[in-house]
Amino acid sequence: MTTPFPDRQWGSRTTLLSRAANRFAATKPGSWLIRTVTPLDRALLERTDAKYTVLGPIGAPVILLTTTGRKSGVKRTQPLLYVHDGDTLYVVGSNFGQAHHPAWTANLLADPNATVAIAGERIPVVATQVPEADKEAVFARFVEITGAYTAYRNRTTRDLRIFALRRA
Repeated sequence: MTTPFPDRQWGSRTTLLSRAANRFAATKPGSWLIRTVTPLDRALLERTDAKYTVLGPIGAPVILLTTTGRKSGVKRTQPLLYVHDGDTLYVVGSNFGQAHHPAWTANLLADPNATVAIAGERIPVVATQVPEADKEAVFARFVEITGAYTAYRNRTTRDLRIFALRRA
C-alpha cells in the first residue's frame, strides 16, 4: 500500500462567505479576479509549502504543482485546486473555461514527473491522465468543491484534461 497524501484544509466550503465566493468564481469577472490574485497566492503557497492559501478561508483545497516546461526545461509552478483521494490527488486543466489547455497539462503529457507541495510537504509524483471512462466521476468531485467547474466546462468546447497524481 502506498502512503496517503497529507490532508490539510482550512476554512469551510459551507459558510455563507464560501458559498458566495463559489458562485462568484463561476462568473467571468470571478474567474478574472482569481487569475489576477494567483501570483499572490502562489507566493504564499511557496513560502508555506502549501500550508496556507489566499483561498483557504473559503475552504478551497489548493496544492502547488511543479512541472518541467516541455519546451524550456524550466520548472514551472502552478497553484491548483485538487481532489484528495488518499494515495491519489486529482487535478483538472479547466483553465477557467478558456479556449486553450493550461500549459501545465501539456508539460505533464511531455514529462509526467512532477512535484506537489501540500500541507507543508513537497512530494515527488507521477501524473497519469484519468481514463475517459472515469473522467465524469472525478469531474463530479471537482463540482462538489465548487460549482464553478461546471461553468468552466460550459465555456469551452475542449475536453478538459484530468490527471491523477501518485507518489513517485
